Amino acid sequence: MAGKKKELALQMAITNQEQWDEMLAMKGLIAVDVYQLWCGPCRAVVSLFRKIKNELGDELLHFATAEADSIDALERYRGKCEPTFLFYGGGQLVSVVRGANAPLLQKTVVDQLAAEKRVLEQGIERKVIRDEGLVEDKEEEVIKNEETEDDVLVPISESYTVAIIKPDAVAQGKAHEIIMKVQEAGFEILAREERTLTETEVRDFYQHKSSEPSFEELVQFMSSGPSHVLVVSKPEGSEDVIPAWREFIGPTDVEEARREKPESLRAQYGTETLFNAIHGSTDSEQASKELAFFFPHFKIAAETNINDKEEASVERTLALIRPEIVKEKKGEILQRIQESGFTIAMQKEVMLTEEQVHQFYSDHVGKDYFPALLSNMTSGPVLALALAKKGAVETWRNILGPKDIEKAKEEAPDSLRAQFVVDSVPINQFHGSATSEEAARELSFFFPKEQTLAVIKPDALNEHKDEILGKIQEECFTISQMKETMLSKEMAEEFYKEHRGKPFFEQLVDFMCRGPCLVMILSKENAVEEWRAMMGPTDPREAQQTAPNSLRARFAKDILQNSVHGSSNQKHANEKINFFFGDITEELDRPLQGKEPELERVDHLEKALWNGAEDRDEPMPTEDKEQPQDTMSHSEEGAETTEQTHIPTEKDAKDEEALVPPVTDTENAETGRLSILRKVGF
Repeated sequence: MAGKKKELALQMAITNQEQWDEMLAMKGLIAVDVYQLWCGPCRAVVSLFRKIKNELGDELLHFATAEADSIDALERYRGKCEPTFLFYGGGQLVSVVRGANAPLLQKTVVDQLAAEKRVLEQGIERKVIRDEGLVEDKEEEVIKNEETEDDVLVPISESYTVAIIKPDAVAQGKAHEIIMKVQEAGFEILAREERTLTETEVRDFYQHKSSEPSFEELVQFMSSGPSHVLVVSKPEGSEDVIPAWREFIGPTDVEEARREKPESLRAQYGTETLFNAIHGSTDSEQASKELAFFFPHFKIAAETNINDKEEASVERTLALIRPEIVKEKKGEILQRIQESGFTIAMQKEVMLTEEQVHQFYSDHVGKDYFPALLSNMTSGPVLALALAKKGAVETWRNILGPKDIEKAKEEAPDSLRAQFVVDSVPINQFHGSATSEEAARELSFFFPKEQTLAVIKPDALNEHKDEILGKIQEECFTISQMKETMLSKEMAEEFYKEHRGKPFFEQLVDFMCRGPCLVMILSKENAVEEWRAMMGPTDPREAQQTAPNSLRARFAKDILQNSVHGSSNQKHANEKINFFFGDITEELDRPLQGKEPELERVDHLEKALWNGAEDRDEPMPTEDKEQPQDTMSHSEEGAETTEQTHIPTEKDAKDEEALVPPVTDTENAETGRLSILRKVGF
């Protein structure tokens, strides 16, 4: 109870506009965690804020949580799933941080508190900002066809239907599983909304069934809990979606579905006629009415409107920060990028070879400046970023400024190229794609599409399956293949054969055979590293400290029962995908393999990807001295690791046990076992 009181005392809970106005009138710096009602405040930062508050002990520093759904001033933050932290001084916005990035949050609190003190004590003008992530030009706010952010557009040549995953299936935790089966069957989900229907809404929606004896029971059932409402379509040129959907979900009567269509959704998830898990429109007229009922902004668009929509959609561009300033200025530059409203979709630090620089800058080979460019690009790690935003290509180039440093200083003194100059280097320190087509090519060079194997282990499958699958979808992975399987002892021994003979091998095999696992092939650019970053460190204690939003930090019980598995590199991924799915991966791998040479990844990339900016002079915390710094880089299979720099002893080791002090007595046996487990990162 005492801990709860401390947490409440640390952060003011702001739940309405009046409280918001009162908060802004407070003196000092206020750090506000803006959250959505459905997910709540970001718990991962509470301990960080408490630590900062205790260390600084400053009465001018305040922390608050604010519910966007009930505060008018935060209307434009509603529906945003990314953690957002707003910093206010004197009632004015002075900084924004997106993502639970602990180093950046701490730096922002310290810097902004110092700035606010200078304002209050010395009368210096307060530097006020706009949240570029939300504020667009007025011209963009007045959309000609008065479409809203909730508009759903579908070509006039496509058919559609409304589908409802009913409360019984949602209550059983089957919603995400059903949605994935829908997508695997070739259906497109154009819109999706979770909502709990009121009795009035159910009566209106099912008014055509009002004369049926079970109508009141239907009303009670459909209003008993949340449903998932979908707009489902088929790709252009496919068959009419309505009969295809009704065939897919099966007969209304569950027993009939089980007899005649055992593979249908109702046969698999329904329990009786009323509780049959899924709804589908009976014909196009009903689909049109149901669409208007749930999605009033749904529009059938002509091809020209679709093109307009695409032009206004979010695009991605490549940004490179060259070696000379990555060392000293990375955190500052990443903050500038976030303040400009960009989302950092992917990032990696890489060491480029001369051959790779020649290939990437092939159009520049032979120019007078190319030798200096080549020398600079191979002098140390390059930070590659995939930046996402509306008009990302043009916006990023405007922020960069002219390529010529002197011209940038004269014409755009606030640009990145003017402000971040290395006197000893004659070229600027940034790169940005020139066009959207060039961005696509350059992004594929640094972030080729990959596949990786992901496993939800027995300890997490029953309790956290839907949460993990939801997070996978949220992070834009494509689940190319998925199956639930029960490992036999022989299969588990083969899967972990690299660990045979290790002290923990039998315990690991027994654990993996304890219950079913969910095995998946995940596809995405940079899939191997992004999945490992999403998992977090092998040891959940380390994960809770260094990657509090990671899956293992949230769901792992201990270093053995650590909830999820992922391959450490593409070679391991291919081997283990073949182990579970056989030759099916040959078709899947072919179009996803990048043609660019493999880029050498810099240490700790996974942690940087998950936690955001990480100053190079701040070492990542570890649990103990025995624990290696690159714990996350090791495969769960442990046979080999991704290429690393500056760690020759681990790279050359033939056996992970050689890196762990020998266990000499019973008293130290458990410590030695845990050290080995941390070392191999299974």
